[in-house]
Amino acid sequence: MERSPVPVLALRAPKVPLLSLDTVWFQVAGTLCNLACRHCFISCGPGNRSHEMMSRAEVGRYLVEAADLGVKDLYFTGGEPFLNRELPGILEDALRIAPVTVLTNATLIDDRRAEELATLSRGARYSFEVRVSLDGLTPDTNDPIRGEGSFRTTIRGVEALHRAGFLPILTVAQTWSDEEDAALRERFHALLLELGITRPRVKVLPLFRVGRETERTRGYAPDEVLTEEHVLGYDFWNLQCSTSRMVTSRGVFVCPILIDHPAARMGSTLAETLRAFPLAHGACHTCWATGASCRN
Repeated sequence: MERSPVPVLALRAPKVPLLSLDTVWFQVAGTLCNLACRHCFISCGPGNRSHEMMSRAEVGRYLVEAADLGVKDLYFTGGEPFLNRELPGILEDALRIAPVTVLTNATLIDDRRAEELATLSRGARYSFEVRVSLDGLTPDTNDPIRGEGSFRTTIRGVEALHRAGFLPILTVAQTWSDEEDAALRERFHALLLELGITRPRVKVLPLFRVGRETERTRGYAPDEVLTEEHVLGYDFWNLQCSTSRMVTSRGVFVCPILIDHPAARMGSTLAETLRAFPLAHGACHTCWATGASCRN
């Protein structure tokens, strides 16, 4: 697995200030997933335990700290979050503090689970969103990336969520060319309309050339890094690392993309991470160049 060049490059990398801690992410399922997507930037899969699942008590301690720091929204991801049996209780705790989004592949969501989530949402003070990952419009285009049979099980999960009253946000990695981009975005909206979702929402993310993606295509080239010239006059509010942090079983990291890179670990508590961070990784270049944000 690729490791970060941060210790060397950080000496001359520009730094992003922490402008406000608005968002806290939780790697609530660790790196354990029931799929092994070929582009996964943290190489999640059935056998990956480089980050362990987080217990309700463990998450709860960070939720208290997040609330004290005035955090405005909370995200839960993995791995596949619904592999964590304590997730319902964790979400119940989180929804007392701030709006919540769960990122899932939806393959473990049936009508019963969708209705449980809807019940949780109806009783919550804050909004509750579900984002569903999919990478193709058909089994022929999706399953070579996300695994055999994953298209149909994900669509079943999306339909169950919709029947329960959710408007799931479809999250897609851009595995196609820029020339195809506009047309494919329209087709993903059309897919949701065909499922009866009359207010379709689609979020397209760029590829991050880390984790398993380095084997599918390539890693970052040496010149794909940021310099002081890149950020001269730049509005750092455009980078999510200026307003968010990622909590895992191994501590708090700067962002959801770099949790496999030891230099991106900033502390054991949120309070320890309230400082600037060097934009020394190729993934930082991707966020800067594409305007990418993992938020909704």
